[in-house]
Amino acid sequence: IITFLVFLLMVVTFPISGWFALKIVPTYERMIIFRLGRIRAPQGPGVVLLLPFIDQWQRVDLRTRAFSVPPCKLTSKDGAVISMGADVQFRVWDPVLSIMMVKDLIAATRMTAQNAMTKTLVRKSLREIQVEKLRIGEQLLLEINDMTKSWGLEVDRVELSMEAVLQPPRENLVGPLATTPPVPRLEGLDGTVQQLAAHFFSNTLALAGSGTGTPEAGDSMETVNEVEPPTAPLLAAAGSAWRKPSMDELLSAVEPVLSEALVGQVGASYQVNIALPSGTWSTYFIDLSSGSGRAGRGVPEGSPDVILEVAEKDLQDLFLGDLRPLSAYMSGRLQVKGDLHLALKLEEVVKAMKQRR
Repeated sequence: IITFLVFLLMVVTFPISGWFALKIVPTYERMIIFRLGRIRAPQGPGVVLLLPFIDQWQRVDLRTRAFSVPPCKLTSKDGAVISMGADVQFRVWDPVLSIMMVKDLIAATRMTAQNAMTKTLVRKSLREIQVEKLRIGEQLLLEINDMTKSWGLEVDRVELSMEAVLQPPRENLVGPLATTPPVPRLEGLDGTVQQLAAHFFSNTLALAGSGTGTPEAGDSMETVNEVEPPTAPLLAAAGSAWRKPSMDELLSAVEPVLSEALVGQVGASYQVNIALPSGTWSTYFIDLSSGSGRAGRGVPEGSPDVILEVAEKDLQDLFLGDLRPLSAYMSGRLQVKGDLHLALKLEEVVKAMKQRR
């Protein structure tokens, strides 16, 4: 009845209503119409009749379009840090699905392509990435299409572009740093911190022995990390110099930052299963679902919203700021059972700890 009355009104007011009711759709577009909230079959190309007041419409472009995945830093299997981006070409093959299934088509596809690229490249060495770039692009094409075919979208091409190699592979880090004699009380360090500390002390000893205060230009080393290094106050508060805090010390650092404001931001409870170096497991919880929040050993009251499984060293890096939750999940170092979006909100706790320091 409503449709008939609106159509009758349009006929009575014609030709004035024709300026608003008639739309021209080109060959490369389709028009999706919602009449009284119900979707209709795609309209066009040609002249399309729209009923005023009860029709809502949206155009869908069927031509091939492209977007770029911004360069992001990632660590390859052999420890190289690279900046890698990609160019993606896609087209819409089902206008109805492209409107119904996803709100922002390009943003959702870009995020899917970035996640697939990160998951694939962290499992390959730098040489494999450089030599097999075309094959990796074809593999990414298939993986992305598996995700986007339900959106009415098809990816036609994925082309990887390496911006720069920020840090060479670990096996290539030989020379002065590898031959530097061990510095007392630094044997327990590993990774970039150990290299930087050994290099610093080796230069200090060389300068003291030569009696000059100007280091040679060839003795400098630049390190690039995906995340910011931990600040000195947190390392000092953790105990002796350069010692990472234990889980109980981290728990003591988490408890003071719990507040109603943090509960309002996160609104979830976490059970953290930690794999210890001895091969055993330890369980902690952070409950940010009500009140001012709680943290402690064991499991939370009731069923947790998210269960996290992580090695002790990786969890220490997460709370120290050396590793972000998303990077840990993409590289497989953080296992998530539950809502991934809630799991990534754990970063709010790390931010609160930094602000308190």
